Amino acid sequence: MSIESLPLHTNEEILHLLALQIASYRVEAELIGFEDIPPLKDGIQSIREAEETFYGYYVQEENERKLVGAISYSREGCVVTICRMMVHPHFFRRGIARALLEHILQKQENNGVQLFIVSTGTANLPATQLYQSFGFIVKRVFTVPPGVSLTTFERPGLIREK
Repeated sequence: MSIESLPLHTNEEILHLLALQIASYRVEAELIGFEDIPPLKDGIQSIREAEETFYGYYVQEENERKLVGAISYSREGCVVTICRMMVHPHFFRRGIARALLEHILQKQENNGVQLFIVSTGTANLPATQLYQSFGFIVKRVFTVPPGVSLTTFERPGLIREK
């Protein structure tokens, strides 16, 4: 297993990420009862234009290195917004999302981040429980289309002594 920055320079690299994203977000769409979520609409161009930093979680299966999880974030000043979190359904419940989130939190706290923000479907209990286990607290619950609610969580960055 390894967590690495995803360069996403070639269409092939982006297509690997998109395949993972679609598999993962289809599960979230089912959990929240809404098929029209933005990550399911992405294509090569929208990923290429995304102003996000992507990290991937790789595993070695047989003789193949596979991208099975990914996280992306954007940073503005001392605030990081987690934009995407995805794990291939065949790899659920193996600690991959936890490892990715921990990686970004530690890396960004070491770089002076003071606040982390993330949003997810309120009915996506695995995601909400993951974020709360890392000390994220509910800041806002809002309805997007009728009947679908999103929850925004925040967590202060930990102050690290240098």
